[in-house]
Amino acid sequence: MAIRRDFEFSDRDFIRIRDLVKQHAGITLTEAKKDMVYSRLSRRLRHLGITSFSEYCRLVEDEASGELVNFTNSITTNLTAFFREQHHFDYLANTLLPRLRKEKAGSRRLRIWSAGCSTGEEPYSLAMTVLENLPAHEHWDVKILATDLDSNVLETAQRGIYTMDRIKGISNQRLKRWFLKGRHNKDAVRVNPELQELISFRQLNLLRPWPFRGPFDFIFCRNVVIYFDKPTQKILFERYADMLELNSHLFIGHSESLFKVTDRFKLIGQTIYIRTR
Repeated sequence: MAIRRDFEFSDRDFIRIRDLVKQHAGITLTEAKKDMVYSRLSRRLRHLGITSFSEYCRLVEDEASGELVNFTNSITTNLTAFFREQHHFDYLANTLLPRLRKEKAGSRRLRIWSAGCSTGEEPYSLAMTVLENLPAHEHWDVKILATDLDSNVLETAQRGIYTMDRIKGISNQRLKRWFLKGRHNKDAVRVNPELQELISFRQLNLLRPWPFRGPFDFIFCRNVVIYFDKPTQKILFERYADMLELNSHLFIGHSESLFKVTDRFKLIGQTIYIRTR
């Protein structure tokens, strides 16, 4: 039975929206997300009094309209994926973790912050990458702080249970090592408790005082600051810099930039920065 829709939503409309989401949020939407996209964006059409998705896309593409933030918010709120923006995890595995392994051979202590962790895919991806690249026999002290404003998504993250569609794209080798099949639900998997042991999930509003002092060896804050204006971004990145030692790393989102926001970081790769002052 076909779903009744108030607006026409063609394949062409979906492809256009999919491309905009990829461009501005770094997320690849599959055909399976088509109904979700319609459901979320149709609310914006009703709110704005727009009668077609093509008209709405033109509004999003018009920078002067300011609708891009609402569009991104509607689509990406709590929408994340394991190993999203894969180049960041490649850099960790191939460059940063080997360097930290040498530099911290004495303390064997590693502190990581996933700011805006949503339903947990990012910190679990970080935990997998770290454990795959630090030999178990070296007994490293690794702690990952994972924070988000939304207590509901944090509950999902803490449970570490995901439906099969959420783990698409993960290699079979990783699936066997880091995920356990559900006993009572064959359509879900659970992350290996070894990953959960590394992560502390906490509710946190980034714009309020932080109940910790750092320093962190690197911070992931991706696809978060797009929701803030430039003055707020400046304050936030200054605070991140204070939480990092010199030459420590900050990873931000696909469509984000520190250009004209702060001069305390230097761009060294695709949305990868180091603290310089």
